[in-house]
Amino acid sequence: MRQTYGLAIDKACALARLSRSSWYTPRKNEQQLGLRMRIREIAHDRPRFGCVRIHVMLKREGWQINLKRVHRLYCLEGLQVRMRKRRKKHLSMHRGMPPPATGVNERWSMDFVHDQLANGLTFRVLTVVYNWSRESVLLETDFRLTGQIVIDALNRIGKTRKLPASITVDHGTEFTSLVMDAWAHLNRISLAFTRPGKPTDNGLCESFNGRLRDECLNAHEFKTIEEAKRIIEAWRQDYNENRPHSSLGNLTPSEYLNQGQKNESP
Repeated sequence: MRQTYGLAIDKACALARLSRSSWYTPRKNEQQLGLRMRIREIAHDRPRFGCVRIHVMLKREGWQINLKRVHRLYCLEGLQVRMRKRRKKHLSMHRGMPPPATGVNERWSMDFVHDQLANGLTFRVLTVVYNWSRESVLLETDFRLTGQIVIDALNRIGKTRKLPASITVDHGTEFTSLVMDAWAHLNRISLAFTRPGKPTDNGLCESFNGRLRDECLNAHEFKTIEEAKRIIEAWRQDYNENRPHSSLGNLTPSEYLNQGQKNESP
């Protein structure tokens, strides 16, 4: 606290060769404390706001400060927006929307859907769709689905039915992994990668994922992962056996598949 030692403020300022206005100016640290607290509050309420937007909001509130000062205090508080490091996109030989399947065992499509249990735990669903008949070949549900787990699930399906010549996938790490590439080469399957940021290249699978979410995931509240697996698998069987598709002439996927197999047989 300032002291004048019994002198008048005017005389004390004259002896110290200070302007009288400087006596009444609050200390810089005291003035900045409230500002720093307000900057921190705005940054916590709006975590994606950077220094420039915070400065705009402060000016709207009546703070007479420039951007440099806000930036300095913003950095001192350690409030810089942390940017996610972008992964390098993997290139692939095939890009673009593949032509529609015209025959049996020609093409499948794969993708992932995310949902959560009633307790908030997140789980994933691997969706595999038969492009020609719209059949849901596989719905693999678990908390963790790595590239190896995807391969194990496909191998399990391969024991009961013939694998396709091509599978359309996106650039997820599960599909671009070395183990998936080796598996595809061993089974003589072509992995048709979509263009980055172009989900329409895998439109049939995206459409199926929308039906899965609307008719099953959003209609149930799963308490355990075992309950989720049971309900999702029951929905898959009903989808294949009982749900008519307008694109298939109002036949179910199973009916359309059986009809196509009869036509293919000599």
